[in-house]
Amino acid sequence: MSNIGKAFENRKAFIAFITCGDPDLETTVEVVKEAVKNGADLIELGIPFSDPTAEGPTIQGANLRALTGGVTTDKIFDMVKELRKDVAIPMVFMTYANVVFSYGAERFIKTCSEIGIDGIILPDLPYEEKEEFHPVCVKYGVDLISLIAPTSENRIAQIAKDAEGFIYVVSSLGVTGTRTEIKTDLEGIVKAIRENTNVPCAIGFGISKPEQAKKMAGISDGAIVGSAIIKIIEKYGKDSPKYVGEYVKSMKDAIA
Repeated sequence: MSNIGKAFENRKAFIAFITCGDPDLETTVEVVKEAVKNGADLIELGIPFSDPTAEGPTIQGANLRALTGGVTTDKIFDMVKELRKDVAIPMVFMTYANVVFSYGAERFIKTCSEIGIDGIILPDLPYEEKEEFHPVCVKYGVDLISLIAPTSENRIAQIAKDAEGFIYVVSSLGVTGTRTEIKTDLEGIVKAIRENTNVPCAIGFGISKPEQAKKMAGISDGAIVGSAIIKIIEKYGKDSPKYVGEYVKSMKDAIA
């Protein structure tokens, strides 16, 4: 089992998504540390991209603020190196195929391995095109994390069989963002996943309240929250780490 498996050992995982560099990288470091201190089991670090097609307005805004502030992939790599001195839990990058491709896939993935990134999530990479990056990920021991959406249907079994690290189950059609309710047949999707793999799966997109997190973690192996955390950072800026910590604690307590 990869290092990512540690996030799911004997418990439901709370996974926090944070856009790197919003409002600046120093704040990102403190937000991550507070999230970990308050119970986050895995951190998804978003590398900003100018055209984040899977994201709703909240995370789009965070991407824009970070890019305007001068964040680069190399600066994020340096930040992760520093973070790894204090943070032991699994961390993964969530970004877009073009970010990896333009940096140079081998160079990008090799650096991930060197700085302690355990996996990468590329929401715009179709399952059928994963071989563009997967062999390099295998070479350097970085998990290429699969997404399964309500539209995956008859492809769920195959995606699950090939999955590594954990499976990101997309709760709803559309883009990221908080939702008042989630109506997808997630039980059916998770059942199909579990018939084909022992790799854990966590549900994301639309989760913002403790009761939603509890429900999603009840169906799967964990809950992923992004937009609700980004809204706190947008509201409090450099003062946000404390508030993110309080929020993470409330969510973790709900699924524990």
